Amino acid sequence: MRPRTLDELVGQGHLLTPGAPLRRLVEGDTPMSVILWGPPGCGKTTIAHLVAGATNRRFVAMSALSAGVKDVRAVIAEARRTRRSGGAQTVLFIDEVHRFSKTQQDSLLAAVEDRTVTLLAATTENPYFSVISPLLSRCVLLTLQPLGDDQVRTLLRRALSDERGLGGAVTLSAEAEDHLVRLAGGDTRKALTALEAAASGAQAQGLTEIDLATAEKAVDVAALRYDRAGDAHYDVVSAFIKSMRGSDVDAALHWLARMLVAGEDPRFIARRMVIFASEDVGMADPMALVVANAAAHAVEYVGMPEVQLNLAQAVIHLATAPKSNRVTTAIGAAMADVRAGLGGPVPAHLRDAHYQGSRGLGHGVGYAYPHDDARGVVTQQYPPDQVVGRDYYDPTNHGAERAVAERVVRLRRIVRRDGQ
Repeated sequence: MRPRTLDELVGQGHLLTPGAPLRRLVEGDTPMSVILWGPPGCGKTTIAHLVAGATNRRFVAMSALSAGVKDVRAVIAEARRTRRSGGAQTVLFIDEVHRFSKTQQDSLLAAVEDRTVTLLAATTENPYFSVISPLLSRCVLLTLQPLGDDQVRTLLRRALSDERGLGGAVTLSAEAEDHLVRLAGGDTRKALTALEAAASGAQAQGLTEIDLATAEKAVDVAALRYDRAGDAHYDVVSAFIKSMRGSDVDAALHWLARMLVAGEDPRFIARRMVIFASEDVGMADPMALVVANAAAHAVEYVGMPEVQLNLAQAVIHLATAPKSNRVTTAIGAAMADVRAGLGGPVPAHLRDAHYQGSRGLGHGVGYAYPHDDARGVVTQQYPPDQVVGRDYYDPTNHGAERAVAERVVRLRRIVRRDGQ
């Protein structure tokens, strides 16, 4: 069911307008090198086949899974000989280009630069991380989107009726169609595979219609778009953190489940939660850090699958806890002053006075011991001169931090002698 012409391509309308790079590439108007970036099943390989069939250029395809530098150099050498003899321009298609090492990608630079070959590379990984900058700068980057439900539905219906597909041998009930669309998750390859399996199941039972029960028996696991080493990994964990920060406990549990089902390393999840406990909850609920650390310990002590319960409990605690980012802003402000050069020597009365001769240097002289005061706090300069009076910590009134805020005001008044 692979499209034979550009007009049969479903989706990617943003790249198919007149004069758009993708249309110009397929129609052969200009020999530009292109990197196609998109999720599985969105049409990257299909576009390569369209380029191969729609132009009079020489087309060479290879996969980064099996090709090496020697193979790349052989293609480039042949392309150079063909060009010198007046032959057709060579289009080199490399699938899964992100799997090429830096050395392998380097071997393409000169040939792409002088247009010995027109590179057409496909990747499911973010090219800004997986493709070297010199190669990326020599190519046009085209971002492909996963297909929407209506577009997947169009492809399913085409496959049902087209002679290259099922040729009308079976029909598909509305409920079964909805189920297959949901399973696909925007991946056309997965959609057609699911349809084929369901059709085989129906025909084995002597049925001419694929009903919901047959579709569910054929494929009963939803497609999960998640790659632990790729871009989706960072998108999902970002949604996880932002859901907890936004106090949406149900969304946070969904993203946790998404990561666990996809096989994400639970240690990675636990580390993110420990960071979150201080970054986004902080002093509004000091127990959040204790809970997050306990979950991280459970990952090592209990392990999967049971530790999912510990992680879920910690997620619920973090998502429903009062929020404060003032720990983050406090250390950020303090570090900004240090980086700006606001420092100075340690006040003499705070310096180490335990070694012989330190008193003669004035170390510790005049130091006031807080425990000698009934309040446990004394008036005394603690920061260096350049940052005296700086307020780095600005507590909120959220949760337990409200009491801390009141206490900080009293402490500063005493330590600084009425705020001075």
